[in-house]
Amino acid sequence: MVAEYKVPLNDMSFLLYEVFKADRMWQKLPELAKNIDRETADAILQESAKIVEQQISPISRQGDEIGVCFSNGEVTTAPGYKEAYTIYSQGGWTGLGGDVTYGGMGMPKMLTALHEEMLCSADVSFSLYPILTAGAALSLAKHGCEELKQRYLTRMYTGEWSASMCLTEAHAGSDLGIIRTKAVPQTDGSYHITGNKMFITGGEHDLADNIIHLVLAKLPDAPAGPKGISLFLVPKFQINDDETLGEHNNVSCGSIEHKMGIHASATCVMNFDGAKGYLVGELNKGLACMFTMMNFERIGVGIQGLGASVRSYQNALEYAKDRIQGRTLDSKKNGVKNPNKEADSIMVHGDVRRMLLNMKALNEGSRALASYISMQLDYATYGEGKEKSKGEALVALMTPLAKAFFTDIGFENTVAGQQVFGGHGYIREWGQEQLVRDARITQIYEGTNGIQAMDLLVRKIATSQGAMLEVFTDEVNAYIEENKDNVEMEEFLTPLAFAITDLNDLTADLLTKSKENINELGASANDYLHVFGYTAMAYIWARMAQVSLTQKESNGESGADFYQGKIETARYYFSRVLPRRVSLTISAKSGCDCLFDIKDELF
Repeated sequence: MVAEYKVPLNDMSFLLYEVFKADRMWQKLPELAKNIDRETADAILQESAKIVEQQISPISRQGDEIGVCFSNGEVTTAPGYKEAYTIYSQGGWTGLGGDVTYGGMGMPKMLTALHEEMLCSADVSFSLYPILTAGAALSLAKHGCEELKQRYLTRMYTGEWSASMCLTEAHAGSDLGIIRTKAVPQTDGSYHITGNKMFITGGEHDLADNIIHLVLAKLPDAPAGPKGISLFLVPKFQINDDETLGEHNNVSCGSIEHKMGIHASATCVMNFDGAKGYLVGELNKGLACMFTMMNFERIGVGIQGLGASVRSYQNALEYAKDRIQGRTLDSKKNGVKNPNKEADSIMVHGDVRRMLLNMKALNEGSRALASYISMQLDYATYGEGKEKSKGEALVALMTPLAKAFFTDIGFENTVAGQQVFGGHGYIREWGQEQLVRDARITQIYEGTNGIQAMDLLVRKIATSQGAMLEVFTDEVNAYIEENKDNVEMEEFLTPLAFAITDLNDLTADLLTKSKENINELGASANDYLHVFGYTAMAYIWARMAQVSLTQKESNGESGADFYQGKIETARYYFSRVLPRRVSLTISAKSGCDCLFDIKDELF
């Protein structure tokens, strides 16, 4: 009964080539021009769609039902996972964005982000294994010494070896400065790593021959707090001089967590008992090295929320068109929609259409905004001069937005899809309740969404006194000015102009209040992030509407339908979704006294 997942390739191509002109960007950036053009990108997207639709999506339900099995320190994944992972790895997909020097494909983030969305829509649990490996490889490629890169990266890119990220300890989650895992230097230049880590995704499994753990630890004489953290590479199996797998390292899985969702993803307690590890980057600079991976993962987690949301919408739309229930409210005036049947489909009901259009507008807006952020990451990585510095600023500003906003929307939309199903959405066989459970974790891991909101407002905007936000708002205002004489765009540009003005006003208000009471920022951070999110999405929707207005007359009947759908969805977004920012702005401006005046014992 679960609807088959279909990759929205048309929408992805629309974003790449019509909205963001990615093919032009690739050709003007020399490092990208060597590896990619439109023909290559299209082939990658098409092949990616095949593997997720045919190999990964079909095992998702089974993975959720059976989950992973833990016995005698070993984890066995659900039936079908090892076979799917082997096919995936043989296709070179883990190295899609990897360094070409070590066997990666060197593809831009704009392309890998779309691939990640496909993976997450097909099965969030499966996606975690290769995505974590790709993130770890990114950190190793940037910070590791040549010896480590030569030894480990190639086989991480092929998928022969996977990777995990070992940060959290039982007493140290968001506050990594108080971790207790120790690293003791050895005479051969290695380190003995001792400590316990928890909530480690993919810490142990049977998919790959070796697992490469990136572990945060402190030397015995390290400075206190975050400044004393170093990063170490700790393989599950040592590597012999001839590059074959050697003896088992002193690292083991103590248990796995029994979770609300992502049942087919192994979430492990990992024990390091004098395990042999190797320094990545500089001593006491481990957090900076790890953040290379964490920022990659935070955008990736945002895309997990989007992926689950897209699957929810596809499921709900198929169900709504087939489900016969009741008649349209105006049937007495205009007649029934489906006189040959005893009832109309639930598509005639206003509230069902509201839920579906919310999902559609937010999904397509999230995909577009994720592409915009990915584009900035490509400029930050491969660009030069002003393009590079602007890309770096926008990535720093919008990474917490991507993680928190997309996952909040993702969970909202999986619940909305469940609501469209009614009682069937609460029953396992339809697959909808799995999406709700799987999406819920995305709001929590890789830094809770509350922490992301604090990162955005406190660390990025307040610390820069609003300068980081100006990089974005200046671009939006320039776009509005450039198109002010376009009569067709007035219905989109006018509310966008109000939204960007109000965002600047809210920012100034909070920065002023915080000079007297810093708690104003913490109290309003969540509301602020969502005001920013809806406004940023409005900018991207305006750009999509502009392209669609231009193209709808020149692409034949089917093409015209695609662009008309975009225009109508944009109108819905500006009419029914963007106004959410108004109440959020009022809430953010209301002050923090009502939060802090109440004594703890009165809660």
